[in-house]
Parts: sequence; C-alpha cells; structure tokens
Amino acid sequence: MRGADMSKVSSETEYVVIKALEQGVTVIGLTRGGDTKSHHTEKLDQGEVVIAQFTDNVSAIKIKGSAEIHTGLGVVKSGK
Repeated sequence: MRGADMSKVSSETEYVVIKALEQGVTVIGLTRGGDTKSHHTEKLDQGEVVIAQFTDNVSAIKIKGSAEIHTGLGVVKSGK
C-alpha cells in the first residue's frame, strides 16, 4: 500500500474479500447497536472485487447475488 501508514493497521483486523460472479452484486454493510441499519452499499459488476472490513460501526455484511466471499475462516459462495 503505497503511501499508507501501515502502523495503524492491526493484524487482528478482520477483512473480507468479495468477488462478484455476476453483474449487479450488492454488498451492504450493517451497523451495530440496538437498531441494525444499512451503513453503506456497493454495487459490483462481474469480476469486480471489494475488500471490506469490520469496524466499530459495521458488524455485519449482507451480500445479494452470486459472489465468492473470502474470510479468515475460508471461502463461501453466495447466490445460485
């Protein structure tokens, strides 16, 4: 990561890599707290990849469509 301050990246931070296997895959970050709400939404085209991170605000990620999800626990496919 050119120019990034890597001292601020924790080795315990959980990242999720999501690769769209079809057009129009929706990735939704959901908030923590008493009321779960949509925090951020991304639309991916086939072959596009997003790297997401769980934070103090985002406690869940919802994926609509066919995608490959890579986590520290392994790989899962969503959709059809």
